[in-house]
Amino acid sequence: MSLIWQADFYRSPLQNDEGQVLWELLICDATRSFEFVASCPQSQANSTWVAQQLQLAAGKAKLPDLIQVFRPQSLSLITTAGNNLGIKIEATRRTLALKQWLEAKKYSVTVDKLPPVPLPENLWGEEWRFATMTSGDIVDEFKERPIPILQIPEFLQPINLGLASTVPIPGVVIYGGRKSMRLAQWLKESNPLSLNYIAGAPDGLVLEAGLVDRWVLATFTDEEVTAAGKLYQQRKQLSQGLHFLLVQPDDSGMTYSGFWLLRTEE
Repeated sequence: MSLIWQADFYRSPLQNDEGQVLWELLICDATRSFEFVASCPQSQANSTWVAQQLQLAAGKAKLPDLIQVFRPQSLSLITTAGNNLGIKIEATRRTLALKQWLEAKKYSVTVDKLPPVPLPENLWGEEWRFATMTSGDIVDEFKERPIPILQIPEFLQPINLGLASTVPIPGVVIYGGRKSMRLAQWLKESNPLSLNYIAGAPDGLVLEAGLVDRWVLATFTDEEVTAAGKLYQQRKQLSQGLHFLLVQPDDSGMTYSGFWLLRTEE
């Protein structure tokens, strides 16, 4: 079983006796049964120091297989340190245990978001629609199909969220036509997190991806589509934020390019 840590290395509100600003490294696992804290003056805040602390954190135990990082400002130094030690680094907003720990320490977990930008024109498909599937069917419907890109994380499976099998899971289906596989590959590389209906002039669908990326997948002014978008957001509240994104060439139901289970998360 892979050993996974969550880590943050960032300027803290603390100072040392000389009045120097301290940078603090916090490391934990998903249950916070393991926690490690170390700090250094800003002048020493580099990848070499971080690598030394990772080795200290491991103690006589083994180093982790993977370290998850949510803060863009932490990513470069932790990645360099991890590479030097042969540890894979994952940039992900899904570091719940670490964020809860930071919030308990009254540290900020807010990351500045980029304004949403349009999806590259060479990727956009032919049409799209809102859709729903019942909680009890959604995993079985796709996990056995030969879908090139399939992302159904175990922790997001409805049964593991305690959702009743009858709860409707909202989603978006994109018919990509000839661009279907290209779009699915781009989505995979972008690391999608959530897909939100945003009211505005016009209304839109905004994809949250990576650590701070935001993409406009669609805009619309049609009243029926707007009503469907509002219902989509309401259903997400009932599904604990769980929703899905399906990319397929057409509406034949014969072939699929990519499927993602997503969940709204800051």
